[in-house]
Amino acid sequence: MSSGTPCSRPYRSDLDRALASLVISNASRAGEVLGIRCGDLDWGDQVVRVRRKGTGAEQWLPASNDAFVWLRLYLDSIGPLAPSDPVWWTLRRRRRGDGPPARRPLNYDALRAVLRRVNDALGTNWTMHDLRHSCARRMLRDRNLSLRDIQTILGHAHLSTTQLYLEEEPEEVIRRVHQHLLDLKKQTEQPVLKPVPAPARGYDAADLAVLFGEVPR
Repeated sequence: MSSGTPCSRPYRSDLDRALASLVISNASRAGEVLGIRCGDLDWGDQVVRVRRKGTGAEQWLPASNDAFVWLRLYLDSIGPLAPSDPVWWTLRRRRRGDGPPARRPLNYDALRAVLRRVNDALGTNWTMHDLRHSCARRMLRDRNLSLRDIQTILGHAHLSTTQLYLEEEPEEVIRRVHQHLLDLKKQTEQPVLKPVPAPARGYDAADLAVLFGEVPR
């Protein structure tokens, strides 16, 4: 396999980048992502319409600028699509019966193949839930977003489900404790200044400071 073009290096494709960027920025579920149609993309407001798991209710979700950049590049490589057509298509064209080779809409198996390529490229082991979880954790760390905001984006029926993401990651706890220990060490290493007693009556504090090299108080 030669190197250079996205087709010869599928894990570097705009499809993979667009899909991963979209999920990491709006926490879409697998079925919600696969159900996106071309008419569900609002390029001006940079939002994507999904059909929520379980209820099927339509909801517009924001996505990052990067996600829309990669979406544009990916769709340009696919060719003209109707508003009712799926957004996601396989990279390779396959023959069906006697017809010419053609791309097919992504299904769950093809979505897992996208994640495998991303993981191979980055040396990770992400799942769709990992991407959704990472997006939720990022939003929780942003003080400009309320828990209700995050509940809406994640599509949780109950706030208690969203609150599960508040559980601390062990790595984050260890990082904060390490920082605490470093701060504690700095505090103990600082020299302790002995309090300067007030001068006895009849002595000038400024004169004593000059004599003993102490700063008058």
